[in-house]
Amino acid sequence: MVDRKESSKEIIPSNEITGMRHECGVFGCMASTPWPTQLDVAQVICLGLVALQHRGQESAGIVTSEGTSSTHFNVKKGMGMISNIFNDESMKKLKGNLGIGHTRYSTSAASEEVNCQPFVVHSVHGVIAVAHNGELVNCDALRKMVLSRGVGLSTYSDSELITQALCLNPPEGEENGPDWPARIKHLMQLAPLSYSLVILMRDKIYGVRDPYGNRPLCLGKIVPLNYKEGSDVEPEGWVISSESCGFLSIGARYLREVQPGEIVELSKTGFRTIDVIERPKNKDVAFCIFEYVYFARSDTIFEGQMVYSARMQCGRMLAREALVEADMVSSVPESGTAAAHGFSRESGIPFAEVLCKNRYVGRTFIQPSTRLRQLGVAKKFGALSENVINKRIILIDDSIVRGNTIGPIIKLLRDAGAKEVHVRIASPPLKFPCFMGINIPTREELIANKMDHMKLAVHAGADSLAYLSVEGLKEAIRRDIQEKDKSKIGHCTACLTGDYPEPPEDW
Repeated sequence: MVDRKESSKEIIPSNEITGMRHECGVFGCMASTPWPTQLDVAQVICLGLVALQHRGQESAGIVTSEGTSSTHFNVKKGMGMISNIFNDESMKKLKGNLGIGHTRYSTSAASEEVNCQPFVVHSVHGVIAVAHNGELVNCDALRKMVLSRGVGLSTYSDSELITQALCLNPPEGEENGPDWPARIKHLMQLAPLSYSLVILMRDKIYGVRDPYGNRPLCLGKIVPLNYKEGSDVEPEGWVISSESCGFLSIGARYLREVQPGEIVELSKTGFRTIDVIERPKNKDVAFCIFEYVYFARSDTIFEGQMVYSARMQCGRMLAREALVEADMVSSVPESGTAAAHGFSRESGIPFAEVLCKNRYVGRTFIQPSTRLRQLGVAKKFGALSENVINKRIILIDDSIVRGNTIGPIIKLLRDAGAKEVHVRIASPPLKFPCFMGINIPTREELIANKMDHMKLAVHAGADSLAYLSVEGLKEAIRRDIQEKDKSKIGHCTACLTGDYPEPPEDW
């Protein structure tokens, strides 16, 4: 297993604009009867992955099954963006009535083709494929257990480890062939954090969410093109996804989230709950709060509310906590924009754009000199000087990680004529690494562990700088959650507070 502390340094390049990298995205599609289906399952999965591209841009893969053979799946995987991997020729080969897909950003294993998902394993009971979002916190212990059973592993990926662990017999044994729900349940008992899984069998898909609900997963139904809301029409299929953001674009409708600890089974007749694995006593749900802050797409639904609305509430709360006199409110596009609108509405200070984003910047941009490296933000943003000149600006961003971007942005605005720049951050200071699927840098690299908000303001060249409080973030996120049983609500704030769902010493 790659050392977690070192892996953060190895995988995140020092010139990364955000300083924080996304996770992975999983997607599955099951066509309803009759089979063979008229639904282009592979195309649905591909479009679903495009909607999840923000969660990972390093590799992607699709695996389909025609539902007849227990020994053969159709597979296409590769490095790079989804549009570069899947073309007309490869899509024609991905025939099937069901399938799963994955778009990857590496956390615990290197960015290499051998680690592309979904992982496919041929077992004595047939072929299975697994796509995983998250990171196993007790990966080392599980790896030793799997290896002790005589199973060989070809990668350092905990996703392959999950796939191999599913091939092991459950402790209670099996009587009439493989009991996959029992195997999945056994895996969940061995590994409580952190994952959302889609598991492809010959004619079924299993969706799995860890007992803490740390990683997201939701269900939807594919409706006919002439579907009218509320009409009683048989769905053409079912989808399962890390986020609901792509559902409408593929003709699907959001149904609900997979609950923490829930195992759902998708078949050609629909979906059903197989089991729900409970958390240890006195442990709360721990959904990653940074899904709201940064990672998820704005049109995704979590816990009954749209992410955009939650981000607006964060901006409103930030205005209550850290208002300052100014002529306009603006944002670092695009993740700070919703919070900026919330700040503007709460404060009554008008919103205006001050930064123009260059959408054609690659991650491997070459910076050949010290001067260009220092002006690195220029490749990503331009200043709208007519909006900026002689103005006092409140600039909203979603988070500060390393702090190597905010200074050049402020300089850009001052060079364009800004009179004052007051920075407001719509989340609390990041102080702790995440071991559950988000590559947040080590503590030594996080700027909040080196400078408080006043010192950081001076360092970045801002007139002032303030963060949203932890309690303010929680209140903003939970304000509009439509959940009658509040005991089912809980958020992981480990990267902000160091309070992990399970103590790291237990891993």
